[in-house]
Amino acid sequence: MQDHPIVRAFHHPPTGSLAYVASDPGTGRCAIIDPVLGFDRRSGQVDTQFADTMALHLQTEGLRAEWVIDTHPHADHFSAVAYLGERLGARTATGATVTMVQEIWTKLYNLPELRSTAWWDRLLIPGDRLELGSLSIEAIASPGHTAASVTYLIGDTAFIHDTLFMPDIGTARADFPGADARALYESIQGLLSLPEGTRLFTGHDYPPEGRAAAWETSIVQQRATNIHLRGNPDAASFIAMRQARDQSLPLPDLMLLALQVNLRGGRLPEPEADGHAYLRLPLDRFAAAPARPRTGARPPSPPLRARCALGSPSRLPG
Repeated sequence: MQDHPIVRAFHHPPTGSLAYVASDPGTGRCAIIDPVLGFDRRSGQVDTQFADTMALHLQTEGLRAEWVIDTHPHADHFSAVAYLGERLGARTATGATVTMVQEIWTKLYNLPELRSTAWWDRLLIPGDRLELGSLSIEAIASPGHTAASVTYLIGDTAFIHDTLFMPDIGTARADFPGADARALYESIQGLLSLPEGTRLFTGHDYPPEGRAAAWETSIVQQRATNIHLRGNPDAASFIAMRQARDQSLPLPDLMLLALQVNLRGGRLPEPEADGHAYLRLPLDRFAAAPARPRTGARPPSPPLRARCALGSPSRLPG
């Protein structure tokens, strides 16, 4: 079908993240959506293994990357948008309201250089379209999880990031700085108003024991079985549920480290005078995480400044 892109999903088990290659079957032009840059918080090592697997898929299938795009500034992994954009010679993009999130985190990190739109080739406003062979990528604002969240609609397929998850998981949290549960509710209602035949691809999956990871769902399935949409809740009920649940959730393990990279389009900090790059960790800016059951000795606290192994500049954009 002319409006039916070929979708290949890539699941990142350490973070539950999902990245995608969406391609036009007629021309082989493709977009890479939400690619992950590996990071080990204990050692500070950065790696490109996951992103390289995506690039190898393009080579194997004879695809050409036109765009490498993020749906929002991710809090649980480092973005590989800049890395793959440079490696594949593709243009990069994200939603234009990323500037709102940059402003918030510029203050939290005391890092003025975050305030830049130069990290991407395009910043998209609702209704903008990117060419993808005979298809196009339409940007649809879907804030809530973050102020900068964007859904990408390609033909009959929507990449819905952190809005709706698989029905047995529910919906995304809405308690990060700049997030808003009411906006999330409204974004979900907008997604559910898409044509019933629209394929939905989620941004994460956290499968319960006994279920394999999954990522494709549908409008009909979400309306009928999503555990957070039972009884077709109104805005007030959904917001109350979402806020109560979010209060019980710890911050993502990588959030304070990842956002200073992802708000630079996936670029690592520039090396300092000693030739090494460092990440900032703001202290005493967030409430303590909810207590978790003790299963053994408490792990050591992370270092205040995490040293990153950058690799060669030609492979990891700084």
